[in-house]
Amino acid sequence: MRRLSLPPWSPRLTRRGWMFLGVGVAFGVFAIPSGQHDLLFIAGLLVSIPVVALGYVTIRPGQVELTRTFRPPIVSAGEETVVSLHLRNLSFRPLDGASWSDPLPPGMGVPGLAASTPSLLPGLERYQPGPATLPDSVRLEYSVTPRIRGVYAFGPLLLGRTDPFGLAVREHPVGQPHDLVVTPRVTPLAATGVSVTRSDGSVRDLLRSLNPMSDELIAREYRPGDPFRRVNWPATARHGQIMVRQEEQRSNPEARIILDTTLNSHSAIERARRLDLAFELAIEIVASIGVYLLDSGLKVQLVETGPSQLVPGSDQNLGGLGGDAPLVCSAPGGDRELLEGLANLLPVAAPTDAGGSPGSSGGALPTFAVIVALSEADAALFALLRAGCEPAIAFVLEPVSAVARSILRDAGWRCIDVHSTRDIPQAWTSALSGREPEPRSVDAWEALGFDND
Repeated sequence: MRRLSLPPWSPRLTRRGWMFLGVGVAFGVFAIPSGQHDLLFIAGLLVSIPVVALGYVTIRPGQVELTRTFRPPIVSAGEETVVSLHLRNLSFRPLDGASWSDPLPPGMGVPGLAASTPSLLPGLERYQPGPATLPDSVRLEYSVTPRIRGVYAFGPLLLGRTDPFGLAVREHPVGQPHDLVVTPRVTPLAATGVSVTRSDGSVRDLLRSLNPMSDELIAREYRPGDPFRRVNWPATARHGQIMVRQEEQRSNPEARIILDTTLNSHSAIERARRLDLAFELAIEIVASIGVYLLDSGLKVQLVETGPSQLVPGSDQNLGGLGGDAPLVCSAPGGDRELLEGLANLLPVAAPTDAGGSPGSSGGALPTFAVIVALSEADAALFALLRAGCEPAIAFVLEPVSAVARSILRDAGWRCIDVHSTRDIPQAWTSALSGREPEPRSVDAWEALGFDND
C-alpha cells in the first residue's frame, strides 16, 4: 500500500488548529446521542473555524518576485558565502504578516541555520513601477559555510502565511532553485627550493627534483658552435661524450594526474564508512597538486580510471586507462575549470570493457596518481602505464591493499602514504625529495581536515 505524501507547502493545521478540531469532534460525538443542540452548535463552530482557516491560507499572499545571488558564486569548502535574497511584491495589495524560510540543501555538512526556520517577513507595500529599491521590496541575507564540496541547489524560498488566529499555515514556494558550486579545498604546496616557472628550464628543475636521473631528458650531443658553458657534465660523464643542455623551450610542458574513481568493488557499508571519506581526501589531493602545477605554468591532464565525468560523451565509457580522453587544463583559467570539475565528481562503476592497453603518446610525462582503493587488476594496468610516466608518483590512501601497493612498487611507482588532509604538504615534500613521510593514525573527521573538538 502506497503512503500518501503531501508537498511540504500544502496547507496544514497548526497545533492550535488540531486542538480546535479535536475538541469540536469530541463535543459533537457527545452532543448527537444526548440531543444537546447548544453543545452541537459549539461543536460545529469549533470544527468549522479550522476549516475556514485552511481556506484562508490557501489563497496565495500575492505575487512575489525573488532574485537569489551568492557572494562569491563559487566557494571553496570551508569558506563562507553570503546568500542574498531580494524579494519584490508584484501584486497590487500590501503583503503583511508573512513568514519566510530558506531550506538548506542536504549533504553540505552544515548544522541547521536560522534561515531554515520560519522568520517574520518585513511588510511589503503594494507594487510600484520603478527601481527595485522602493517600499515594495526587501533584501534578506544570511551566510553559510559549506564543509563538503559539491553542487547544491538552494531554493525555492518558502513564503508562509498564517490566519489571524494561528490555526492553519501554508508555505508557498517562490523562485527557482539556484546552484552554489562548492569546490574542494586546496592545500598550499611548497616548492621546496625548486623554481617552477613557465620556461622549459623550470620544468627541468621539477623533473630533476623528482628524478635525479632525468638529465638524459634534457641533454643532447655537442655540436660545433655550442657555448662551452652549456655543457651538461653529469650527462657527459654517463655517456662518455660531451653533452649540452637543450636550448629549445617547450611551449606546453605537461604533467598528468590520475584519479582512482572506481570504488564499486567494495560493499555499500564499507564505502559509507571508509571509501567515501578516502575519496574526499583524494579529491583534495588532486585539487592541491593540480592548482600547484597550473600555477607553475604546466598544462595538466586529469585522467579518471572510471568512465569520464569531466569530459562526458557517448564514447567516453572506457575509463582513462582504457582510452577515454582526459580533462586538459592550462593557464589562464585552468584552475577554475579543474576545481569546478572536481566539485561534482563521484565514484563510479568500473568500465565493463577496458578497451586498449594503457599507454602514453608523445613521450613520458611527470605523473601523479591518487589511489583510493585500487584492485589488483587495476594495479596491473598502472604497472603497464609506468613506462609512460617519468617520474611516477603514487599517493596511496589507507583502503589500498598491501598486494596492490606491492604491484605498484615492483613496477617502479614511488608510493607515498597519505592518511589525512594534514599530511598533504608533507606527502608532496616527500614526493619531491624522495623521502617517505612518517606514518601516523587519524580518525575519520581528521581525515577530512576537521578538528575533533
